[in-house]
Amino acid sequence: MSNSQSVMDQAPSSKAPATMMSNVLVLVRHGQSEWNRLNLFTGWRDPDLTERGVIEARWAGRLIKTQGVTFDAAFTSGLKRAQNTLDIILSEIDQPDVPITRDIKLNERDYGDLSGLNKDEARKKWGDEQIQLWRRSYDIPPPGGESLKDTAARVLPYYEAEIWPLVKAGKNVIVTAHGNSLRALIMRLENLSGEEILKRELATAAPIVYRLSTEGASMERRNLLHGSANPKIEDAR
Repeated sequence: MSNSQSVMDQAPSSKAPATMMSNVLVLVRHGQSEWNRLNLFTGWRDPDLTERGVIEARWAGRLIKTQGVTFDAAFTSGLKRAQNTLDIILSEIDQPDVPITRDIKLNERDYGDLSGLNKDEARKKWGDEQIQLWRRSYDIPPPGGESLKDTAARVLPYYEAEIWPLVKAGKNVIVTAHGNSLRALIMRLENLSGEEILKRELATAAPIVYRLSTEGASMERRNLLHGSANPKIEDAR
């Protein structure tokens, strides 16, 4: 039995809150994909989860279950690694009938000409500095692809139109998506600049639970994978 499998057999130690939770938004990056494992730029390409990715998604579901949240709606991208992560999570929390909306506006950043290339080989072709610029600048896209600014330009209007109204009305929502589409959402929730969000690393299948104010700002953030809570993070920066 692998280490990750043995971890799955251990129940999370956190206990569910005694009170009903509302105005909750849970963000989860998909579990490890086949191309994550192969160190390839993925973007809008559509590889599935690895065995490890499936295990990660199951564990994410168990962590979310400790929070005692009943979801009213679920959103995911048009890519199967995010869709399958969501399906696994909903099964683990015994809420398989939550209405799911799938939309390409929540897709990963499009890496354009980098898509499908091994990251080490791409560095040899274009150089470390250029690859780093494309990956870690806010508004400089790779050839034929999107910058994080471009990604936010499609993600945030979708969030404002489709997801935020539900949370504002007191509903609980889960979103499973991708590293960069979730960074765009976190920018909005935590009022971060483009430079600040680039420093935020999102682990695969690591749930982040937000409690939102009536204005849509984060009042509390819980990183379940680390068992940490960070209330009023806007004041703590």
